[in-house]
Amino acid sequence: MSEDSHPFERFLRDGMMPHIWCEGCGNGIILNCFVRALKDIEIDVNKVVVVSGIGCIGRLSGYTNTDSYHTTHGRAIAFATGAKLANPELKTVVISGDGDLFAIGGNHFIHAARRNVDIQVICANNFNYGMTGGQYGPTTPLKAWTTTTPYGNIEHPFNLVHLAAASGAVYVARWTTLHVRRLTESIKKVLQKEGFSFIEVITPCPEIYGRRNKMATGIEMMNWFKTAAEIRNASDPAEAEISPEKIVVGEFIDAEKPTYDHLLREMMKQVQERIRGEK
Repeated sequence: MSEDSHPFERFLRDGMMPHIWCEGCGNGIILNCFVRALKDIEIDVNKVVVVSGIGCIGRLSGYTNTDSYHTTHGRAIAFATGAKLANPELKTVVISGDGDLFAIGGNHFIHAARRNVDIQVICANNFNYGMTGGQYGPTTPLKAWTTTTPYGNIEHPFNLVHLAAASGAVYVARWTTLHVRRLTESIKKVLQKEGFSFIEVITPCPEIYGRRNKMATGIEMMNWFKTAAEIRNASDPAEAEISPEKIVVGEFIDAEKPTYDHLLREMMKQVQERIRGEK
């Protein structure tokens, strides 16, 4: 590597740079943390698959120098499940947005977690559909303003870490894009873990969400993360609130149990042995 080379150049597609995310958007930080984690654990990128759905963060799959797939809206986890079952040696990572994963894709999420499919899911939560005009979504905070809630949101949002834990995920964490080192360490951990793992990343969307909620710049949104974040590792994710005054972050769940992939292979062995015994 020459002195002029970027330290992460082998993990990025040079022809796709620079990225086209808005000024102040946190998606570039998420990308940085992800490729830094790949580098730190010296993972073989030829065995990494990155799957994304539709949304601003969905472009990340095209920026990473791995096998990657930009799938249809809400189907990232379904696609990743197929890839993992077809080739269990792959480290299959889904990186997508709150709307893609928990609105149209919500059913896939809860059942993949219930089955404990060995995929790792990183959700960029910016509280709205930022790419398509700033409509409210399943994570938009109560009373927040969006293009489709001009009088304030009256729907209660999902608590994503509670949903993931209740559905059976073996690793559950939440960080903001301010927590760069902690987020990177969490990504490194899930890349080396077996089972359905979930990391929620609270990320700024100042251009679309922030300016409607009195945080018109990335700095203002990051200041909110700084003043409101409260680290509560190993606490009950059901109590991990997100409000203007408090954003509870941390590692909530870190458990072990047999993966769907492993149980499926064991069942197939039994089936094959029975077939051989009947011949």
